[in-house]
Amino acid sequence: MIRKFFTATFFSLAVVLLHAPVGVAHAVNLQAYQFDDPEREALFRDLIDELRCPKCQNQALSDSDAPLAKDLRDKTYEMVKAGASKQEVIDFMVARYGDFAHYQPPMKASTSILWWGPALFVVLGVTAISWRVMQLRRRRELEGDEQLSAAEQAQLERLQQELAKQRGTDTERAE
Repeated sequence: MIRKFFTATFFSLAVVLLHAPVGVAHAVNLQAYQFDDPEREALFRDLIDELRCPKCQNQALSDSDAPLAKDLRDKTYEMVKAGASKQEVIDFMVARYGDFAHYQPPMKASTSILWWGPALFVVLGVTAISWRVMQLRRRRELEGDEQLSAAEQAQLERLQQELAKQRGTDTERAE
């Protein structure tokens, strides 16, 4: 018990200590971008959180340490500083890197699986569970219909008693 406690504590501390520098690096990363207007800074932060690094697997520009992500942060900074709107920056990134560069891809034929896939899986899951529950209910109902009549019940008890006597006789012979 104590050993499990110390093992869990050790691993928890290890995880915290290993992830602590990531937050500091992230904060230092964003300090390099200075804005005169707080609205522009907020727009920049929104954009780098909303845009995905094309090189990294499922990381926002704000979280990625890849050189490409830094270049894209720099380009986003330049565009926002020059007065570009949020949609202009997103359109620029999507034009260069495709819909993958945006965490909220537009609704179109090529991205429809992203939008409808989760709902389809939920519907299929609920359907499968409902079908299985109905199957189990039918099976229970069929088992319930197989009740023995009074005559059949009496015959079953008589056969069980005969079998018990026979086993008792066989046990005595074996001894």
